[in-house]
Amino acid sequence: MFQYYFMLGLRSLRRNPALTALMVLTLAVGVAASVATLTILHVMSGDPIPQKSTRLFVPLLDNGPLAGYKAGDEPNDRQLSYRDASNLLRNKVAERSTALYGISVAVEPPRKDLPLFNARGLAPTSDFFNMFEAPFLYGRGWSPAEDKAAADVVVLSRKLAEKLYGDSDPVGQRLRISGQQYQIVGVLDTWTVVPRFHRIIGSADGAFSDEDELFVPFATSVRHAMQRNGNSSCTGDISPGYQAYLDSECTWIQFWFEMRTAGDRGLLQDYLNSYATEQRKLGRLPRAAPNLLYDVREWLDLLKVVGNDNKLSAWLAFGFLVLCLVNTIGLLLAKFSVRAAEVGIRRALGASRREIFQQFLIETTVIGLAGGLLGLLLAFGALALIAMQSKALTVVAHMDWMMLLATFLLSILSAVLAGLLPTWRACQTTPALQLKSQ
Repeated sequence: MFQYYFMLGLRSLRRNPALTALMVLTLAVGVAASVATLTILHVMSGDPIPQKSTRLFVPLLDNGPLAGYKAGDEPNDRQLSYRDASNLLRNKVAERSTALYGISVAVEPPRKDLPLFNARGLAPTSDFFNMFEAPFLYGRGWSPAEDKAAADVVVLSRKLAEKLYGDSDPVGQRLRISGQQYQIVGVLDTWTVVPRFHRIIGSADGAFSDEDELFVPFATSVRHAMQRNGNSSCTGDISPGYQAYLDSECTWIQFWFEMRTAGDRGLLQDYLNSYATEQRKLGRLPRAAPNLLYDVREWLDLLKVVGNDNKLSAWLAFGFLVLCLVNTIGLLLAKFSVRAAEVGIRRALGASRREIFQQFLIETTVIGLAGGLLGLLLAFGALALIAMQSKALTVVAHMDWMMLLATFLLSILSAVLAGLLPTWRACQTTPALQLKSQ
């Protein structure tokens, strides 16, 4: 019977074509608006590294002055000083750890047809690539020994490598960066992390910025006093000179630990507390504030990657869908009311209310499928328009297979919900009255 009712539903689309088209369009617009907004929220709130998000931790230490501090206040700063980052890199408790900060450098292309240009990069330690599972197209990352020696080596992004060397493998070649010769040891494949959790602070577009163009060792960037590209926070006066900046309590470095298991979090917390106690004995960290650890999801929540505005937009979009459903209900009532005579005759011939209910509900499902197909096209168009607004939105305005499935489920569910009342009203038709009127 389902197949028979489904074919009847397809044929019913040709009845009152203007009314049917209006219902499909109303449903499609509501579905497209809600799905487009939900898609962006889904991408923004996703787990960027689910296989180890509970094993990666950001430490926060409060190295601010005692003035203005109240006992129990949590650190306002989200970064570490160079001194703390250097000390934490020598830990023996984590499986891996990395300190990193953004850099801006001048690249001198080997090709004569390309002028000098600035590139945005990152200065991490050697563990960075394995910690965050960065994919390599050619070569490798640098070794811990090259970290220790502050070697002049560089890893390029695929985009920058193709700009400079085309499709050839550039590993082993030398590239002049900010007046220094660097040996290329690796080229990353396209690496799109959404949200870009490992470096949100200091990025132009925050958690949804483009991938970095090049990577140099943390120690190398410090040795060459590379220009920083990111946020820094300083309290009090600082003596002039780069070394004085390194020795200061200015915070400008982001730090990550990777533990073997999520259960090792307590071990890491104990280490962090012991380190802070040791530093207080040396006259630092006078606030004695709590030392905090955040895993990946907690870190994204702390930095409000998905803000209240995004959540409000999703609620408003679903409110618009509800409004579209109310309009669809009215249109279905009008469509089914003109078929009262048909229902009366079927009831007189022996059709039960259940069979009438099934027939009309399947017809609304057919309308839902049509609305879903049209809504999917409109959703793709809406996401394309949203992606044109900024680079950050380009990263999040795309639909995956889960959202494709959600679009059809939402459209069918919406049509079924909208059809419940009109279908129930149609089932209440009294056969005798309809036959008498005929």
